Amino acid sequence: MRSLKEQLTCCTKCSHSPEKPCRDLAKCLLDGPVCHTHPEAHEERRKSVQALLRTDVDRPTVYVGMGTCGIGARADRTMEAVQHWAETRNIEVDRVAVACIGLCSAEPLVDIQLPGCPRVSFQKVTADKVEALLDDVLAGKLSSELMLGQFRSQHKAYDAPFLDEHPFFKPQMRWVLKNCGIINPTSIDEYIAHGGYQALSKTLLTTPPQDACDLVEKSGLRGRGGGGFPAGTKWKFARKTVSEQKYLICNADEGDPGAFMDRAVIEGDPHRLVEGMAIAAYAIGARKAYVYIRAEYPLAIKHIRKAIDDAKAYGFLGRNILDSGFDLEIVIKQGAGAFVCGEETALMHSIEGRRGMPRPRPPFPAVRGLFGKPTVINNVETLANLPHLIDIGAEQFATLGTKSSKGTKVFALSGKVARTGLVEVAMGTTMRQIIFDIGGGVPNGKKYKAAQIGGPSGGCIPTEHLDIDVDYESLKQVGAMMGSGGLVVMDESTCMVDVAKFFMDFIQRESCGKCIPCREGTRRMLEILTALSRSRRNETGTAALTRFQGVMNLTSLAEVIRDTSLCGLGQTASNPVLSTLRYFRHEYEEHVFERHCSAGVCKELLHYTIDANKCTGCTLCAKKCPSEAIMGTLKTPHYIVEDKCIGCGTCVDVCRKDAVKAA
Repeated sequence: MRSLKEQLTCCTKCSHSPEKPCRDLAKCLLDGPVCHTHPEAHEERRKSVQALLRTDVDRPTVYVGMGTCGIGARADRTMEAVQHWAETRNIEVDRVAVACIGLCSAEPLVDIQLPGCPRVSFQKVTADKVEALLDDVLAGKLSSELMLGQFRSQHKAYDAPFLDEHPFFKPQMRWVLKNCGIINPTSIDEYIAHGGYQALSKTLLTTPPQDACDLVEKSGLRGRGGGGFPAGTKWKFARKTVSEQKYLICNADEGDPGAFMDRAVIEGDPHRLVEGMAIAAYAIGARKAYVYIRAEYPLAIKHIRKAIDDAKAYGFLGRNILDSGFDLEIVIKQGAGAFVCGEETALMHSIEGRRGMPRPRPPFPAVRGLFGKPTVINNVETLANLPHLIDIGAEQFATLGTKSSKGTKVFALSGKVARTGLVEVAMGTTMRQIIFDIGGGVPNGKKYKAAQIGGPSGGCIPTEHLDIDVDYESLKQVGAMMGSGGLVVMDESTCMVDVAKFFMDFIQRESCGKCIPCREGTRRMLEILTALSRSRRNETGTAALTRFQGVMNLTSLAEVIRDTSLCGLGQTASNPVLSTLRYFRHEYEEHVFERHCSAGVCKELLHYTIDANKCTGCTLCAKKCPSEAIMGTLKTPHYIVEDKCIGCGTCVDVCRKDAVKAA
């Protein structure tokens, strides 16, 4: 059977009718009428697509989740074990490397499909479990311990739950993540078989650029990278600006702690991004586009590079795409990991070969951007929405979501939650549904305290706001923001002052240093937060007075930084402090007045005691104490002289009887 590339080449040389040549290559390939030159082409196309969809397989097929999270769980060893099993039993097995389907906490994930049977997904399949699992599946037995669920299929179902009814997947609406973990991300043929590049050919051949902008604006699609500016409106600004050269930039510089949405989308479905970029570039009139991606994402870079090369070979990139007269070149630009380069003007400076530093706006990039030309910058998720948006239409897209926030949103769910991973839900889904229904709630019997959403630029969502709808406006009302979609869950063992200190330390180190409010203000805020976690025994002179003065000015300092910083990074830098002050003021007061951390996180504020009932008088703690604060004789209970204790915690580490307590 010829490859899809060969069939596409054939389609360019034949016709649907003597009068109308075949130009819609992707459409023709999948369900076009039989061409007159090659009447056998229709059946050949049907067989090709069926094989690529894997609705049935000719031999046992094993799919292994080989995304970054899977490889981190040693899925590479699992894949090797599958190969070893096949060789020792002399069985022909197709091994397919897919990306992450989203349930990262269950890695390594392995799907098995036998001829005439549905595909079945299994969790935590480490290399040592492969042999027994495959033997059982071939014998018709499904491991209930490892099984996640079966895919829906035309074949007779197993006596097992369906994967889409799993608590993690059931509440989700997977538009952007539709193919992630399902298809081989390095195969353009599989992407085409699943409907890929139909939206591009439909746009190029039936929709004028201005109409494409109108359609996206009508859909209500907003930028998924931060502030949520309407994508169609941004496109129109660039389209109306007169210039002989325009640019499109995909911002894949994902720098928020706890965020991995862009990486997972590119690793799992890179052609969706390529197709979305081609649609956006056509709409604004750009003939060159950049993917600005972190160099720390080697697998994502590998996949997007191959996707671009294959798209060129198939005629979906390059010159005169689909005989439409539209040309597009996509270039990959690797970033060095500076967080500030996620800000669009700093990102453009980096592409131009300059230091990544923001510049004042206006002029906005859509008017004067990269190399002084009109430029549209969208993030990965925004662009990955476009193929589905074009397929279903603006009206259908706008039916999902809230009044001001349409479509779906992808979140990276991590932290103190039972099921971590990549989640895509309809706009308007509540935080409670995401964390407790999809994520399974807080493990180990702990209580939920807060969720940090939007990374360093975002804020905390406390218990009283768990039922808030996830959309742009609702989150702003409670002092948070959507951001790129990082969602870090925290339980009662988390100190919120320490959380604010962590994000402020991150922002202070990542500040480009160009403007004084961000450069100096965040440093002062970090100093104040650090002082809050300091014990009296580590203070000298007027340090206690300076500490209290800093606390009194913390809120006003945060507001000054917010109101006077140059770029979005500085303007939102104080959000973690302001939101934690707003909802967890009692924890700040506890640190300020009592010098106590009830969560037990701030080490200097801990007070150490020895339980006389457990202490055997081994003297080990006394010997290791650097300040000689532990007193006692051999085989008698010891005690700690608090005035001499420096709070290092060495006694806790060395005690073999668990007699030393910190509170």
